[in-house]
Amino acid sequence: MTVTARKKEETIQEVPISVAAPTESELRDRGAETIEDVAANVAGFSVQNLGPGQSQVAIRGVSSGQIARDQPGVKEQAGFYLDESVISLSLFTPDIDLFDLSRIEVLRGPQGTLFGSGSESGTIRYITNQPRLGISESVGEFTADTISNGSAGGSAKFATNVPIGSAAATRIVAYYTRYGGYIDAVQPNLSVNKDVNHGYRAGTRLSFLFNPNDSLTITPRVLYQKVDMKGWNRIDVFNILGNPYTTTRPAVTLGDRRQFTQIQEPCARSYGETNGMSKRRVVRSMKNSWTNRHVDVVRDAGALTASITGGSIGLPENVYTLNSPLDDFTRARAATEELRLAGAANRVQWLVGGFYANTRRNYGQQLLVSGFTALSKIPTASVIAPTDGLFWSDLRYKYRQSALFGEATFSATDKLDLTGGLRWYHFNESRSQIFDGIFGEGDDGKPQIQPGSAKANGVAPRLIAAFKLSDASRLYAQASKGFRLGGINDPLNVSLCTPADLVTFGGHPSWEDETLWNYEVGSKNRIMNNRGAFNVAAFYADIKNLQATVTAGSCSSRVVFNVPKARSAGAEAELSLAPTDQFDFSISASHTDSKLRSTLTATDKAGNVTVVSGIRSGARMPSVPQDQAAASATYRMPMQSFVGYLTGVYQHVGDRFTQVGDEDLGNPATQSLVTFAPHNIGGPYTQNFVTFDSKMPAYNIVNLRFGVLKGRWDTALFVNNLTDEKALLALDRERGLRARIAYLTNQPRTFGVSTRVNF
Repeated sequence: MTVTARKKEETIQEVPISVAAPTESELRDRGAETIEDVAANVAGFSVQNLGPGQSQVAIRGVSSGQIARDQPGVKEQAGFYLDESVISLSLFTPDIDLFDLSRIEVLRGPQGTLFGSGSESGTIRYITNQPRLGISESVGEFTADTISNGSAGGSAKFATNVPIGSAAATRIVAYYTRYGGYIDAVQPNLSVNKDVNHGYRAGTRLSFLFNPNDSLTITPRVLYQKVDMKGWNRIDVFNILGNPYTTTRPAVTLGDRRQFTQIQEPCARSYGETNGMSKRRVVRSMKNSWTNRHVDVVRDAGALTASITGGSIGLPENVYTLNSPLDDFTRARAATEELRLAGAANRVQWLVGGFYANTRRNYGQQLLVSGFTALSKIPTASVIAPTDGLFWSDLRYKYRQSALFGEATFSATDKLDLTGGLRWYHFNESRSQIFDGIFGEGDDGKPQIQPGSAKANGVAPRLIAAFKLSDASRLYAQASKGFRLGGINDPLNVSLCTPADLVTFGGHPSWEDETLWNYEVGSKNRIMNNRGAFNVAAFYADIKNLQATVTAGSCSSRVVFNVPKARSAGAEAELSLAPTDQFDFSISASHTDSKLRSTLTATDKAGNVTVVSGIRSGARMPSVPQDQAAASATYRMPMQSFVGYLTGVYQHVGDRFTQVGDEDLGNPATQSLVTFAPHNIGGPYTQNFVTFDSKMPAYNIVNLRFGVLKGRWDTALFVNNLTDEKALLALDRERGLRARIAYLTNQPRTFGVSTRVNF
């Protein structure tokens, strides 16, 4: 397998860093359709599902906690690229369809030298199939599936390569996938809407290759993708408006893939990209890209709103049960340019380059509770909030980043290569924002208008030593630095905060850059006469100023704190082997021990000292499992006119916490239901507390696929999640844990058939 992990072509066994590169066919055989499925098949790589189109990526246990939708200023810890173009956007990194990809490269460890900010813990790259000169080829793929106790789905995908004369070609890709739903939503009248989390993903890629001579290659491309989901994969444990414990409101049975909602919760994301890349002999490559994305997320904020209007204020039922759609919208545009030169002289291979990015991101939230003012007699109209606008925000960010980078490899002997690299970067961020509405006003009762700015300069070096033991075995060691840019905190929702929480969480207008030094040793080996490979790596990451996301208590706000010290240490191993022409298998496993090494405290007016949001030395880093493993095996049965095959996949993901502080809730955790006394909605309750898992339990997934290859056709029957494992992926909460306690969950057992044809 050839990869471009160091922005040049090398085999995966030659590149002296830890890399995994599953191909499209491997991922298809393993039942992988999303980046979350990819992570389950790659050691040391994890994705926390936070709802439709929203996921949080971590590599090698480096994670600072759950990023929420209303934190647009938070930067990425792991970078995402589509070929050479950066596509990362904190929580909303595009989950690109895996059809017609060459491979996905997962580069573990800091990649700050060559890939910059956002690649602090590693980089994930979608590598697409490029246009090919002189070749006419097409492929179609069709699937149909049905979910146990859910609805049906399916997909249709097509790719074609068309030569244009002898020096040009175009490649056209189009895809559409319909996702079945499996979550039922109980309504206030106790009717049930079935399978509310259905939706679709559709997109197209058009790429062009112009290669007039050996010294010039030009490859422009256009991509557009839209994901539209109609609901959330959420299981409610407790909802303040619909729960089994109430005595003065209709009791609602929850659990078993059920949630309580009053309105639909759609999420729509569109992503468009135009880029161009040229390569010449002297100027190795020049790349320009322009991206534009829209994200619209509607949440049923009934539980949150009711906890304030009914629980805190004590307004009557006809007010706190009003429909409360909270609309989150993001508009982001980015332009990037990169110029690279590369060459070789004597025993030295070198690469230098420059990078520039200009990004604008507009974000806002609108909570329009129609009828609120008329019923409550509380005025809400203000600077930007209209009548019945309880919370209204408008945030506008401008980012500019420039960098110079270089890396060189010196072959000291025929067996020893030494590599050194350095990246210098400069970053500026400015923000204008306004928070309005009765939930967003300051302590003076007026809208909060707080512009801000941040900037940073720094360097990210990398040193690698690689030693060739034999033609089949190599050792390497490296020390490398990654970085994550700082940012600006949003103001607290002061009108909702208790005095104690104002002291604890106030006074933090911004947060600093996060940096990571990684120390790593590894070995890469070809085994059994090149029929297999065995790779292993061990690492230690020293993290400073970890950007920990915390819930600001009663304020219904989120704040980023810098934790001075943290660390992650562990190892990963990968084995792939084809002992015969009929049988092959692969195994990957990782163990990561990532912990905080500092404690943050707050002191109240009485002098009492408390730990802030569970940020204490020795606590586990959130959202990442300590142990992760995957195994797959394929057996082929050649017949007279066709080949049958059977593929089995096993995935294990260890236990994890969703955000920092969850570990200190206890497991099982207990949450009081009477924190809004005397205005306990639906009270008195049949019990005054609820227990739940604060630690997401480990889970195991098994996928099977039985197929037949005959000529141009590949037809298979498959079952994903054979054992119907109900995995808890993340803990979802509103207003701390007082308004709603829920889990994000995975897709149940799914049966399907797929057909792929080449022509």
